[in-house]
Amino acid sequence: KGFPDAIQSVFPDTIVQLCIVHQIRNSIKYVGCKHQKEFLKDLKRVYGAVSKDAAETELLDLDQKWGEKYPIVIKSWQDKVVDNLRIFVKAARLRGEALD
Repeated sequence: KGFPDAIQSVFPDTIVQLCIVHQIRNSIKYVGCKHQKEFLKDLKRVYGAVSKDAAETELLDLDQKWGEKYPIVIKSWQDKVVDNLRIFVKAARLRGEALD
């Protein structure tokens, strides 16, 4: 978390987007081989969602489907969801939309 904090200390209005690719790679290490393809397909709905609300809904669906089997992976996404979804805030600002 040091890098985002350092950037925001100098540029307080900056939105720092964490690298989704690194989080995906880190997550998939903990998913069984036979489930990886399906899990990645479901996970893509979270980070590929068109809005923050849609992403949060997809994350709930992901938790329902995979949470019992892979709780550590799901928790890592839940813990970082605010950081990972910051891009939606920026996109909405660029489009002139208000977020809930």
